[in-house]
Amino acid sequence: IDVQGKQLIKAIAMIEAEDFHAEVSDTMYTNKFPPGYVIDQYPKPYMKVKPGRTVKLKVSTSEKLIQIPNLIGQSLRSAELILHQAGLLIDTIYTEYNPEYPKGTLAWQYPKANNLIKRGLGIQITVSQGLPPDFYQVPNVIGLSMIQAKEHITKARLKIGKISYHEDQDLVPYTVLDQSISEGTVLDKPMKINLVVSVLDLQDIFNQLTNED
Repeated sequence: IDVQGKQLIKAIAMIEAEDFHAEVSDTMYTNKFPPGYVIDQYPKPYMKVKPGRTVKLKVSTSEKLIQIPNLIGQSLRSAELILHQAGLLIDTIYTEYNPEYPKGTLAWQYPKANNLIKRGLGIQITVSQGLPPDFYQVPNVIGLSMIQAKEHITKARLKIGKISYHEDQDLVPYTVLDQSISEGTVLDKPMKINLVVSVLDLQDIFNQLTNED
C-alpha cells in the first residue's frame, strides 16, 4: 500500500483498511507538502509484509520558528555569530551616534528579541558610533571631592559654574552633594555645571568670603 503524499488521517484509514497498524515515527518540515501529510513510509510501498505489521510514517509539519536572540549591547562580530548559531542573518546595518552604547556595539534591532521568525530570515541592526563629534556628556560627580569633581568636569571639556555650600556634619568636607545638570546628559556646547558642596560649618565659608572682600 502506498500512502505517501496522502493526508495523515486518510493514510491511517487506508492502512487500517488493509489490516495493518499506523504509527507516526517522525516529523519534519518540507516545502513539498502542507503540514499533516505523509512524506515517507516504512515498509516501502508494495513490499510484501505479514498482516498486522506496523507501518511507520514520516509526516510533514509546520516550519519551526526561531526565537530572536537579544543582540543589544553586543559587538557586531558577536551578533553575527549569535545569529548564525540561531539560523538567522543580518539583513541591514545602520549606524548612529548614541551616547548610551559604546562605539561598535548594537543599540537597536528589528525584529525585537524573543519574537519568532522563520529560519534564514534577516535582522536589521543599528551599530552605535558612540558620542557624536563636538558633543559633550556630563559626568557624574556626586559623592566626589570638589577637587575630583573639577577634574572630571574639566576632562569632559565642560566648565565649573556656581558652587553652593550645604552644612553637613556627617560628610567629609567639600563632598559634592548635587550637580545642576544630570549625569549622562549630552550637550551640543560646553556649559557650566553648578555644584552643591558639603561643609562642616557655613560660618567658615562666610568668614572666608568676608576676608576675600
